[in-house]
Amino acid sequence: MRIQKGGFVFESKTDLAQFLNSQNGYKVENGKVYYNDEFVARIFKKHGFSKFLEEFEIDYKQIISKKLLPDDSIFVIIANTLFVIECKIQQVAGSVDEKIANL
Repeated sequence: MRIQKGGFVFESKTDLAQFLNSQNGYKVENGKVYYNDEFVARIFKKHGFSKFLEEFEIDYKQIISKKLLPDDSIFVIIANTLFVIECKIQQVAGSVDEKIANL
């Protein structure tokens, strides 16, 4: 008998802040990312992403029909770029973009 682990178990093992804290020169405190003591990015999980959009008065409800709850997202200040990270483990056919589109 094979026991399948749900996405939550996998996601709990893949944490961006924890990963960055293990890299030389990086430190994450309260969602703020520092590289060699310089504030370089902000990290958000789940509902934190929506709160980040609200800070910039972005009404996501006018753009998409659902509230996005990404596993992780990071706003890299120097590049003025937001990366949304969705952690998936592939156990069935289909691409991740197909699965995200069906959320």
